[in-house]
Amino acid sequence: MELTNEVVVVGAGQAGLSVSCLLSLAGIDHIVLERGRIGESWRSQRWDSFHLNTPNWSNGLTGIEFHPEKPNEFSDSGHLIAYFERYASKFKLPIREQTPVISLEDSGTGGYVLQTEDTTYHTNVAVMATGAMSRPKLPDVSKELPGDILALTAGSYRNSEQLPDGAVLVVGSGQSGCQIVEDLLSAGREVYLCASRVGRAPRTYRGRDIFDWWREMKFFEVRLDELADPSVQFAAQPQVSGTDGGHTISLQSLARDGAILLGRLEGVDGCVLQLGDNLHECIEFGDEKANDIRKQIDDYIEQFGIVAKPPVSDPGEPALPDLNGSDSWATLDLRQTGVTTIIWCTGFETDWSWVKLDVFDDRGYPRHRAGITDYPGLYVLGSPWINKRKSGILYGVSEDASNIVEHIVNYLQSG
Repeated sequence: MELTNEVVVVGAGQAGLSVSCLLSLAGIDHIVLERGRIGESWRSQRWDSFHLNTPNWSNGLTGIEFHPEKPNEFSDSGHLIAYFERYASKFKLPIREQTPVISLEDSGTGGYVLQTEDTTYHTNVAVMATGAMSRPKLPDVSKELPGDILALTAGSYRNSEQLPDGAVLVVGSGQSGCQIVEDLLSAGREVYLCASRVGRAPRTYRGRDIFDWWREMKFFEVRLDELADPSVQFAAQPQVSGTDGGHTISLQSLARDGAILLGRLEGVDGCVLQLGDNLHECIEFGDEKANDIRKQIDDYIEQFGIVAKPPVSDPGEPALPDLNGSDSWATLDLRQTGVTTIIWCTGFETDWSWVKLDVFDDRGYPRHRAGITDYPGLYVLGSPWINKRKSGILYGVSEDASNIVEHIVNYLQSG
C-alpha cells in the first residue's frame, strides 16, 4: 500500500506528540508513525519504581499542563504515559502505533519515501522525532562476560524480583545507575557499583528545588552556540533523584546505605573483572560539580538581592564512610563475591540505521541547526541540545517543536 502525506513524523514520544499537535493546529496534513505504543520508551525502558527527575511543572506539552494540581512533585512513568495518551486523544493526533519505520530515503524527485512493513509513505517533509534513547549503549567488555551471569540494562531492569539470588553489580553511576542501586538496596540486595565520572546536583538548595533555581537563572535557556565549552553537550545528566519526593543522591549516600563502591570496569578475564583506580576521582568530580552549582546560586542570590533560606546540611551528601578497602580493589571475582547479575547503566543511543541519507556528522549525529538539517524538508527533534540546554528534557521539547513547525509551514508555503 502507498500513502501520501505532506508531513510524516517518526516517533510518538514527547517530541512527536508536540510536533503533531502543532501541525494539527496549523491544519497541515500529516501522520505519526510509532514503533511501539505512544511514549514507548517511557513504557518499556523504565524500572517499576522510576520517577521523573524533573518536577511536574516542567513536564507539560503545548496545550495541556501536566499535573497542575501538584506542580512541585515528581511523578512516575505511569502518570506520564497516561498524560501522553490524554494528549493524543484531546488533539485527535493521527498516530499509527506498532509501525516501525524500516527506511527513510530521498525520493529523488523532491521529498522523502518512508517504508514500513506494509506501507510506503511519500512525503514532502519528514520529522525524525525518535529521541535519544532507542537502544542501550554497551561497552565492548559486555560481550566477554561468563554466559551464566544474567546481563540486564537500565532499560530492561524492572525490579529485584526478576533477578536470581546473589549479589548484583551495577556498571555506571549516572542517574539511572544510582537510582537502580537505591532500588536494589531498598530490596535488601547486596550491590557492587562500578563508578563513572558523572557530576551531581543537590536536589534542593536554600529552600528551593534545583529546577526552580535553574528556571529563574535562565540556565535552561543557554543555546548550543553560547557554550564556552562545546563538549558540555555530550556530558551525562547529573546525578539526582525524583523518587521518594525527590532527594539528593551521591556515591557517598549509596556507600552509606550499603553499596560497595568500585572503580570503573576496564576489562574481563573469565569471571574476574579488571577495575580502574578512579573511584576517588569520581567522588571528587561529583562533589566539585555540586559545589559549583551551589556557588552559582549563591552568586545569583547576592547579585540580585534575593531573600533565600540559609544553606543546610543535605542528607544526600554524607561524609564518605569507611570503604573497607574496596576503593583499592584492582579486580572483582564474580564467583568469590557471589555476583549473579550485572546491570549495564552505561547510557543509551539513538538507532539511526533506518535513515538512508548522508545527514550525519563524524559522531553519528544528524547535522542540523536548531533541528533543521541541510536536507530540505528534513528535521530532527527530541534529542539533547537541538537548540538549547533544555532540548533534551520534557521542559524544552515544545519550544523546539514550535520552531520547527514554523519552519515547516514556511517551507511548504514556499514550495
